[in-house]
Order: sequence, then structure tokens, then C-alpha cells
Amino acid sequence: MIPWLSETDPFPPPERALRDPDGLLAAGADLSPERLLAAYRHGIFPWYGPGEPILWWSPDPRMVLVPAEFKVSRSLAKRLRRGDYEVRVDSAFEQVMRTCAEPRPGQRGSWIVEAMVRAYCRLHALGHAHSVEAWRDGELVGGLYGVAIGRMFYGESMFTRASDASKVALAHLCARLARWDYGLIDCQMETAHLASLGARPIARTEFLARLQVLVNLPDHPGKWSFADDLVD
Repeated sequence: MIPWLSETDPFPPPERALRDPDGLLAAGADLSPERLLAAYRHGIFPWYGPGEPILWWSPDPRMVLVPAEFKVSRSLAKRLRRGDYEVRVDSAFEQVMRTCAEPRPGQRGSWIVEAMVRAYCRLHALGHAHSVEAWRDGELVGGLYGVAIGRMFYGESMFTRASDASKVALAHLCARLARWDYGLIDCQMETAHLASLGARPIARTEFLARLQVLVNLPDHPGKWSFADDLVD
């Protein structure tokens, strides 16, 4: 059994999360900025589908990417050098979220429900959530969004409508976060695609220990700009 949280209840320790399904910790509460930031600070994130209550997760192991360890393939390196896409930051946060929420092939719906869009747009307005976008001829063709606390970035979702567009956005994000001495990008769940980009699973105990250091370091609040980034 998992606890049902009221709007004032604290989260239980992540170590109490279920093994099956992996990482399910609690249900209920709300998606207020204060609740979301508290969740991320403790290695917890919301993930639920249409018609479901808010579900909170902290899986073990945890998939992470060290920004400096992002793997740039030869083809991606060529695309970056050619400048096939214009990369912008925080210029279309809601549009990125809503595009990420569109059903993928073989899926009936998305976990990025309307309440999640509203909640993360509030975080964006407060300077805690950010989008990195790939544009071509004035059209948004790829991007990602996530939450930043201290020197920790929590990746939430990405999409692509053109070859390598989301990878270009991620390459620019990793370059900037490495320059800013961010320690980790939280990728949440393990996938072969993330592994191909340099992400790896670590034990939840290690993740939480590193997290408690990183979230208490000076951060970069407000709207971001990558205008001076050079990505090779």
C-alpha cells in the first residue's frame, strides 16, 4: 500500500517506494509550485495518466546523465557544425510541453495531462522550469523541457519532428550545464535511447546522496539564455 497525501502532508522517504511497480511512492496532494519543488529536491516526481490521481515516483535505479558525458555521434557532430537548427531557450515553453504531450505512435494518450501543463507553466513563470528548442525556418521542430534546482536539472520530456532536432537541443543543454558545473541531468527511467546518449543507471541511494549536495548549490533562476554557447 502507498499513502494518500493531503495538500499539507509531507512526502514519505523515497526508500519506502514500491518495488512493483518500481518506484511508486505515494498518491494525492497537488501540483503547486511548492509541492513540485519539494518533490524534486527529494528525488521524487509526478507521473500519472488521464483520469488517474496524482502519483509520485522515485524509482531504483535512477537513470542519469552527467552533462559532460553526453555522447555526440559523428552524424550529430556534423549537424551541429552545419547549424541546421536555430536553438532557442525559454522562448516557447508551453508549446514545447504541449507538443511533448501529443500522443506518440502506438500510444492512446499522454501522461502530460492538462493539469501538468498548467503546473509546469507556473514553474516556468517562476524561473524554475526551462525549455530548449530547435527551430527551422521559424517552425519549432524539436525540443525538451525540465526543472532546474541548484546545480541539478531534471529532464521531463522531449520531442522531435525533424532528424536529430531533439538531440541538438540536448547537446546545447549539456554544453551549457557543463559550463555551469551542473552535476547531473535526471532522466528518471532507463531506456536504450538515453543510454546511447551517455546516460546510465545509478542506485537510488547514490542518486539521493548526490542530489542533496547539488540542489543546495547556487542556481541560475529566471529566464535562461544560451546565446554565447559554442557546441562542437
